[in-house]
Amino acid sequence: MVSDMSELSTVPEQQPEFGKVVIFGVGLIGGSFALALKSARAVGEVVGFGRRPASLREALELGVIDRAGINPAHELGDADLILVATPVGQMPDVFAQIASYMGSETVVTDGGSTKADVASAARAAFGERLGQFVPAHPIAGAEHSGAAASRSDLYQGRKVVVTPLPENTDAALDRVKRAWALCGADIYELTPELHDRVFAAVSHLPHLLAFALVRDLAERSDAALFFDFAASGFRDFTRIAASHPEMWRDICLANRQALLAEIEAYQAQLNDLKAALARNDGDYLQQSFAVARAARRAWGDKQAR
Repeated sequence: MVSDMSELSTVPEQQPEFGKVVIFGVGLIGGSFALALKSARAVGEVVGFGRRPASLREALELGVIDRAGINPAHELGDADLILVATPVGQMPDVFAQIASYMGSETVVTDGGSTKADVASAARAAFGERLGQFVPAHPIAGAEHSGAAASRSDLYQGRKVVVTPLPENTDAALDRVKRAWALCGADIYELTPELHDRVFAAVSHLPHLLAFALVRDLAERSDAALFFDFAASGFRDFTRIAASHPEMWRDICLANRQALLAEIEAYQAQLNDLKAALARNDGDYLQQSFAVARAARRAWGDKQAR
C-alpha cells in the first residue's frame, strides 16, 4: 500500500554555517563578503551598519544585506561573525562601539589593509576579549567603491592574509578562515608586522606613486594635452589612482613607518637612474631594466599558473 504523500519523510534543509553575520561598512569589501557568503548559502542573515543611511539603503535594495542595523546593542549578542570593513582610520571607534555588545561566542574580524595598527586598536578596545578578534586582509581591492561595486565572485581565487594574535583560540581562527574559504579565497598567514612590511612595498607604495604621477599631470597648465595622448602604459600604471582617497589616506598614515622606508629605497633607485641619465650611461640603464624585466616576467608567469 502506498503511503499518503503527507506521510513521506523529507530531508531537513541544511542550516547555513553562519546564522547571523554583521558587517560594519557595506562597500566593496564588506558587500562582496556578504554576497559571497550568500552565494555559497553559508549565511542565514546579514545585517549591515554604516555611516550613511543612503549607503545602507542602496545595500538593502541591491540585496547585499538583509537588514540595516540601527543599534549594535540589539544585533551583536547573537552574531556568529562580525566583519569590520570600514577604512582603517575608523576601526578604533567601531571596535570601541562593539566591544561591550558582542556575544561570548561571537568572532570579530576585519578587512583592513594594515594590520599592526588594527591589532593595537583591537587590543585597546577588547581587552580580555581580544582572543575573539582575528585580523585579516583580503587582497582583492578595486578602484571602484560602494555597495554597487560589490561582487559575489570578488574573492574567488584571491589571497586573504590572516594575521593571528597570540590570544586567538583555534576555534576563532578556524571560523574566520572558514568564512573566507567559503568566499572562494586562498588563505595565508603572516604576523601583523611582516604583513605591513610586505604590503608597504607591493601595495601601498605603488598607490602612492600612481596618485603622485596623476596629480603632477593634473596640476599642469596644459594637463589636457598630456591626458589626450596617454595610452595603455599610463592606463596600466595609474589605474589604482582612481581608488578611494579616504581609504588610502588612512592606509598610508597607519603604515607610515614601513612606507617611509620603502619611499627611501625607491628614491635611491630613482637617483641611480637619474645619475645614469645624466652621464649618458646606456649600459647601466639597460642592465637595470633587464633585472626588472626578468623579475616582472617571473612574477607574471607565476600568476598565470
